[in-house]
Amino acid sequence: MDQSEVNRGEVLRYMGCKGEQSEAVLALVEDCLAQLGQVCEPRHLTAVFPLSLSGEGWIDGGCFRVRSENLSRNLADCYKMIVFAATLGTGADHLIHKYSRLEMSRAVVMQAAAAAMIEEYCDQVCSALKEEYEARGEYLRPRFSPGYGDFPLECQPALLGALEAGKRIGIKLTDSLLMMPSKSVTAVMGISKKPHRCDVRGCEACGKTDCAYRR
Repeated sequence: MDQSEVNRGEVLRYMGCKGEQSEAVLALVEDCLAQLGQVCEPRHLTAVFPLSLSGEGWIDGGCFRVRSENLSRNLADCYKMIVFAATLGTGADHLIHKYSRLEMSRAVVMQAAAAAMIEEYCDQVCSALKEEYEARGEYLRPRFSPGYGDFPLECQPALLGALEAGKRIGIKLTDSLLMMPSKSVTAVMGISKKPHRCDVRGCEACGKTDCAYRR
């Protein structure tokens, strides 16, 4: 992806910056994004599974079965779901590790820039999916990842296994269920016939606080 598409404000937010920033900080952000643009290889996978919702928050998503009130609410009115995974590849981790030893301030900015980059990539992929599905009268719910609310990280192996993500795009899990490469994302997105146009970027990007599907 083109690093010019990454929201600089999001990079600064991940850095914990508020207000106007110095030219030196902004230049460092640009330099880190440029370096990431040279080494990152964003890739993603999707697969569609049948979906069944039962009482008390139980969800059968074909490749996993779990109890989650938050995810169940997000998937209300859906009859299928998309399992999604994306990664920047190992290049970002190598840069972050390199500067963690050489220049910690740059490592912090690199970490934030890579986080904003994977989110932008996910947003672009999900926006394209939204257009594709709406063209045939189906509507996507916001992506919802393991670790959000009461959707447990223990579902990570099932999501990655269903996509064969280790073999196909190199995403592995540590013993503590963290993904490697670290700048990777997994999520599910409900598919509904009900024309409720949720922002596929997620609830953080949406101002509709009274939405029934909000996580």
